[in-house]
Formats: sequence, C-alpha cells, structure tokens
Amino acid sequence: MILHELLALSHEIGREDRGLAILGEGNTSARLGDETFLVKASGRRLSTLKPDEVIECRFSILLPLLEESGLTDQQVDDALMASRVDSKARKPSVEVVFHAYLLSLPGIKFVGHSHATTVNQILCSPRAQEFAGHRMFPQQITWCGIVSVFVAYTDPGLQLSQAIRRETDAFVQQHQRLPQVVLLQNHGLITLGTTAESVLSTMLMAEKTANHFVGAAPIGGPVFYSNDEIRRLDSYKAATCRQQL
Repeated sequence: MILHELLALSHEIGREDRGLAILGEGNTSARLGDETFLVKASGRRLSTLKPDEVIECRFSILLPLLEESGLTDQQVDDALMASRVDSKARKPSVEVVFHAYLLSLPGIKFVGHSHATTVNQILCSPRAQEFAGHRMFPQQITWCGIVSVFVAYTDPGLQLSQAIRRETDAFVQQHQRLPQVVLLQNHGLITLGTTAESVLSTMLMAEKTANHFVGAAPIGGPVFYSNDEIRRLDSYKAATCRQQL
C-alpha cells in the first residue's frame, strides 16, 4: 500500500541518527494516480509521521499555481487548502506545490525532501554549485546521477516551487533525462524516484557524498572525475541495468 510505503520512507528519513531531518524539518510525498497524491502535513515530524498526518491532494488545484505571479500568501494558502481531497484534513506542507510538480514527471512516484546536515554544510558555503556539478566516485553517479539540479536560494513557498520547475525543466532539456537529486542553496536537498527505496538510497548517498567532499577539502581536495570519466561510468551503469532486465 502506497501510504505504508510513504510512512516507512518518512520514518527512515526522520531518524535522528542519520542527521537528515530533525523536529518538523523535511517532507515526503507519493503519487496515487493521475489525479491525486499524498504529502506530509505541515509541521509534522517525519520520524513519527502517522496516517492522519498525511494529506491527499489534487494535482489539478496545485499545478496551475506554477503559472501564477503576484499571488498573496493568503491566496496561496487558500489554494493549498482547496487542494485537499478531505476538507477536514490538516494543512499540507507549504512545499506541496513542488511535490505536485515533481510527481507529475514521467515515472516519478515518490519524492523526499530533507535538510541533511553535511549536504547543508556545503549548500551554505561558497562551494555549493561546485558540489552540485561534479562527481567523485562511481556510486555517486549510480544513485545521484551525472549531475544534480542546482537551485539558487529562493524563499520557501510558491516561488521556490517555480524555481525548482524552471531548473529541472532546463536539466531535462540539456541532459535528456530526469534528475535524481535537486540541491537547494542554503536549504536542503530533494530526491525523486520510482520507488520509496530509491528515494531513500539516493538521499543517503547524497549525504555520504557530502561527507567525502567536506572530508577531502582540508587536505587539498576533492578530486573530481572528468566529463569523459563520468560518461564512461554512466554508460557502464546503463549497460549493467539492461543486462539485469
């Protein structure tokens, strides 16, 4: 059941020992079908998320907001509340619009967002964009892709969702594939995938990668792969996946 998978994903991301999200940080979502999806309620903790703290929302109310400009905070809040299938449900996360957008991408069924500790050390530094655009070891390419989407700092809410769509659309046009990681400057990261397990694995690998980056920095690194090396490893990954089908 999708709800149970989403709750399990939320609890794993919210584990305090992983340093991905504390208190009410972060949010998760899962696509139910063409019309609706599930998302964490505003202010709830991922580590203890309960079924009644997950809200079913309509794509048809939220996706049009991406085309709007000049909306007041109240107008956006009204739209968020109107998107609920159950009018008595809690308020969905303020970041529900970017969840709606990412879940509308082909094949994407789960999305996770966190404020991972080590990733954020880099995203709050002058080297944030460098981290997004380079790769250091094979597993990073496997789980995080050949490059990450980088979104310059934007206040949370509708404007951030619009910035995520703009940068993700540009990524797809340039690379002819969907991203696996979206990095938000001075904020956190988003991982997306076909399964809850892939979303969690990508998030954990992104945090491991950040640890490598931070650890290598004081001793003259990190050392990055060349574009040719990235292409070769990416091609090898694709060939391996085809053999497993």
